[in-house]
Amino acid sequence: MLTWEEDVEIHALHKRGWTIAAIARHTGRNRRTIRNYLNGTTTPGVRKPAGEDPFEPFVAYVTARLREDPHLWARTLCDELEDLGYTASYQTLTRQIRQRKLRPVCESCACATDRPNAVIEHPPGEETQWDWVELPNPPEAWGWGKTAYLLVGSLAHSGRWRGVLAPAMTQPHLIDGLDRICRKLGGLTRTWRFDRMATVCHPDSGKVTASFAGVAKYYGVVPAICPPRSGNRKGVVEKANHTAAQRWWRSVADELTAEQAQASVDKFCTLRADARMRATADGKASVLTVAAREPLAPMPANPYPVVISEPRTVSRQALVAYRGNRYSVPPELAAAQVHVTRRLGGEVIDIVTASQYGVISSSPGVCSPFRHCGEPRSRISRYSGCSFLTVS
Repeated sequence: MLTWEEDVEIHALHKRGWTIAAIARHTGRNRRTIRNYLNGTTTPGVRKPAGEDPFEPFVAYVTARLREDPHLWARTLCDELEDLGYTASYQTLTRQIRQRKLRPVCESCACATDRPNAVIEHPPGEETQWDWVELPNPPEAWGWGKTAYLLVGSLAHSGRWRGVLAPAMTQPHLIDGLDRICRKLGGLTRTWRFDRMATVCHPDSGKVTASFAGVAKYYGVVPAICPPRSGNRKGVVEKANHTAAQRWWRSVADELTAEQAQASVDKFCTLRADARMRATADGKASVLTVAAREPLAPMPANPYPVVISEPRTVSRQALVAYRGNRYSVPPELAAAQVHVTRRLGGEVIDIVTASQYGVISSSPGVCSPFRHCGEPRSRISRYSGCSFLTVS
């Protein structure tokens, strides 16, 4: 490939009457090359691709996604393209986005600054870091309002993390998430690290509340509260939060139910997060391999017995959806607002109306009968293997 200076020289020599063979001997180039530049077939500085561009089929998709969401991570985009048949590397994707100028320019992001941080040692099995992530605009079918919440727990040593979706950041939802995530991670570390969330400690003093102290004693862990005005103490889980929000939540389809979205984040953690490579003393290993070596304590047989309640809207078919199951209620409650209440570890749920009268009590996965007989919520009857509450 000739430079612009060489191209100017061969055109000048050709106008002086030099032959192509003479110009080729003078410049040390092939005669065909000289002829192509003189005829305009070849342009200086532009190399003709040897074959078909493998990225060309994905240009339209990448352009549309970045135009729709200019802050979409290239790593998230690479995950989506791989499902569509993209076989090149992540580095190739970022280079193509940069060279083709596919990402719109954001002036607000051009002036981002870094803050100082310190490296903190995390021995294996020592600490699990916890934090909430606010997820904006969940699907309306969930009935969770304008914000959903994801509790993220991450092993500080290996970086392995899991998340649990919740409609609110109440203490019962926190305890439920703590138990479910620890079981997914494979056990308990010696310490649980939190920021100054009111469901764990008194925000002003950092002292653990009496209600959460019982939870910590039940699981045999020591709560560690981050000191005030000392950032970057939970860097492992904060990075997991960023990944969950940017790589997973931005790609969740609107038609998914809350249970399907929970299965989606579990699948993402298994296929993507656990496959990350980490530098160890014995060389590089995946997060899953490093986490398998951590000495974690076993979980209790049953979760901490806290009562959790979630609002639900009865469908037009008089069914209440709860964690993958659907429970029937009296037909006059269609489209009404109810609360599903259950004790963690128990096999019975209560569906309660706004007037605090029980509608139905059932074991998960069992379709329960119902009847009207004017009895208050306190009376529970059992019939043919299914339990139900009579209503007024």
